[in-house]
Amino acid sequence: MADTTTHPLLTRSSLRRQRLIGIALMCGALICFSCLDATAKWVNRSVDPLVTVWARYMSAFLLTAAVLNPWTQPGLLKTRRLPLQLVRSTLLFLSTLCNFVALQYLQLVETMSIIFSTPLLVALLAGPILGEYVGARRMAAIGVGFVGILVITRPGLGAMHPAVLLSVAGAVAYAFYGITTRMLASHDSTATTTFYSGLAGIVLMTPLLPWIWTTPPSPLTWLLLALTGVFGGLGHWLLILAHARAPAAILSPFIYSQIIWMLALGYILFGDWPDPWTFAGAGIVIASGLYLLYRERVRHQEPERSA
Repeated sequence: MADTTTHPLLTRSSLRRQRLIGIALMCGALICFSCLDATAKWVNRSVDPLVTVWARYMSAFLLTAAVLNPWTQPGLLKTRRLPLQLVRSTLLFLSTLCNFVALQYLQLVETMSIIFSTPLLVALLAGPILGEYVGARRMAAIGVGFVGILVITRPGLGAMHPAVLLSVAGAVAYAFYGITTRMLASHDSTATTTFYSGLAGIVLMTPLLPWIWTTPPSPLTWLLLALTGVFGGLGHWLLILAHARAPAAILSPFIYSQIIWMLALGYILFGDWPDPWTFAGAGIVIASGLYLLYRERVRHQEPERSA
């Protein structure tokens, strides 16, 4: 009898511990992604942003290849959806390119607040692409979220820097990247998809190096260029580990904690402090995203109750 009474308690305790570990890993991933953007903004002051993009993908590829390669994992390169893998890799490259160039001119919090619109875009695009249509409440939340983006950018009021358009384009590319990732989940392994992720960045940028190359002025700049790939690769690895330990519904709200790290890094490294409009717009976008997550959880619970 002792086993039957203690085992459920141990199971719940173990489950809670795993979820807490997943949340910690998720927060670690977000810190890495924040450091990636801050590092890119720092090195962009002395080298061409395109060089930073190439360094981010090359260093991440070398780091990933040390763990994931066809010799340690036979069949790694085999994919059932090669064209879709290439499209996904290209979308990630375009998102990184737009974001890194925009970081030359925008504050970290500004770019992050615009990227927070990605869940809104995914919810909007999932209908026509995946057949996952949203209801009236979630559509209203998406509309409110885009109002938040307008508050941040303030087009037509003389406050919008043209680089905002690049940041928006990056968010759109990242939304399509998220959708293609979901489409590939049922066809290829996580290892295969991870290996293909940085392919487009290397293939498209390496031939351009003779024309875009800027020699880093110091050993520190070389180190920071290498760290862009380390932060990116480590962040994605921690993200995978987090989702292996906790459901997405639990982890997703913590995405918005990234604005804390971006705010701190922006102020410490660059002396940037967002204006009240940026804070207000970011709050609207975050509130809309959290409401979408709430409605998604309710939608999944309703069939269980009816059953």
